[in-house]
Amino acid sequence: MDEELGWSDYQHSCWEMRYLGLLCPEGVDVEYDFKPAFTLMTANLGPGESLKVEPGAMVAQSRGVDMKTGMSSGGVGGFLKSMAKSAFGGESFFVNTYTAGSAGGWVSMAPAAPGDIMEFDVAPGQELMMQGGSFMACTPNVETDTKFQGAKALFSREGAFFLRAFCESGPGKVYYTSYGAIKEIEVNQENPIVVDNGHVVAFTGGLTYRLSKVGGLGSAWLGGEGAVLEFNGNGKVWIQTRNLQSLAQRLIPFWPQNRSN
Repeated sequence: MDEELGWSDYQHSCWEMRYLGLLCPEGVDVEYDFKPAFTLMTANLGPGESLKVEPGAMVAQSRGVDMKTGMSSGGVGGFLKSMAKSAFGGESFFVNTYTAGSAGGWVSMAPAAPGDIMEFDVAPGQELMMQGGSFMACTPNVETDTKFQGAKALFSREGAFFLRAFCESGPGKVYYTSYGAIKEIEVNQENPIVVDNGHVVAFTGGLTYRLSKVGGLGSAWLGGEGAVLEFNGNGKVWIQTRNLQSLAQRLIPFWPQNRSN
């Protein structure tokens, strides 16, 4: 009777594949704890394996894992895109790259707000669009830039840019986060959907979208109230059950007020 392989044997076989420049069928080995409300993701890295992580997302790591900080995109064009992403997209100007040493290692990370973590497989020619603040981590071959939502988005509190993730060589993975739980919705030509702008987490790049408003003239448009996205085409949209901006607005009456004598 053949000896049954344990997880450590499988993990080492994946490390050997990565060392040879091949992608393990399971991609980066990750584990999830405390789903779905307070999700913690741990990436188990093989020797020399790396993961790009949004600054501030790291919770803990093993010794022997090196961290380097750089711009989220390279070159002069990348510098400008990083500035736009930081100023308008809700993401950091920089990205941290964690690389395991010869013995391997692990990195644990979590969203800034209570919520869930999902992963998306990106193949060459595919795109994942994410709302500002939703990106958490990706494999090194995944590139990111920004896409302008349109002039109307400048008046929305959710940010004027989407973050676009894509691969030019080989498959990769993107890990994105939410405030609250995440629901996946299938969209097709016969069934377009409308989502409040503050509840959009991510959507596949094949979809078209239009930013508009709902309600009458009394809507507080300049405050971002009534801003919605209408999605058409064939693809998927991921929505979150909570809206961080709505929470912030509800807390305003409880903030300390400056009183003048």
